[in-house]
Amino acid sequence: MYKSLFTASLLALAIATPIAQAHQAGDIIVRAGAITVDPHEDSGNIDHAVLGKVPGSSATLDSDTQLGLNFAYMVTDHFAIELLAATPFSHDVGVKGMPGAFAGLNGKLGSLKHLPPTLSAVYYPLDKSSAFQPYVGVGINYTWFFDTELSSEAEAKGFRGLDMKDSWGLAGQVGMDYMLTDSLMLNAQVRYIDIDTTGTTHLAGDKVKVDVDVDPFVYMVGLGYKF
Repeated sequence: MYKSLFTASLLALAIATPIAQAHQAGDIIVRAGAITVDPHEDSGNIDHAVLGKVPGSSATLDSDTQLGLNFAYMVTDHFAIELLAATPFSHDVGVKGMPGAFAGLNGKLGSLKHLPPTLSAVYYPLDKSSAFQPYVGVGINYTWFFDTELSSEAEAKGFRGLDMKDSWGLAGQVGMDYMLTDSLMLNAQVRYIDIDTTGTTHLAGDKVKVDVDVDPFVYMVGLGYKF
């Protein structure tokens, strides 16, 4: 009798609890969460119009976390087109490694904001009945730099103006969705984005520039909803 009751209880639970179905052709997925851009910059030497390239000198960028957004459309059960968006990221720009008489130029140079919209093709290898959906993707990124400003300390040292060149580059990602219901999911993703830029300013009237491979890792965790 107890065995029959136990079996009946499991059957009732199975009927009452719907199986979370994952993505299929025609679905629209919206994800939102915390997204961090962590630059792994490889800076060239700072290039002064008179001094030339200063050995050992370089530029730095710090990390920032904002609200990240993903919009995806399932073209088939296994392939999607996805757009990454976010609220603007803010970064401090620094100078380091200036030697000798120029060591006073080290420190915070200024700040900037950027938006890195990225369009990707994404592949989901598992069957649509699986609640766990890992994926990989490749795409193209455009990074728009704006609101570049010198710090008051840099202006006091004689710097004037700050400009950062926009960037086009490739991007790759891995991620996963875990379906909580037929529509709601947990999401986590990691991206690598190829961002190359040139920063330009002037010091006592002389042009100063530096080439920087920003090449950040981008981390995002959040929730998604499928329509």
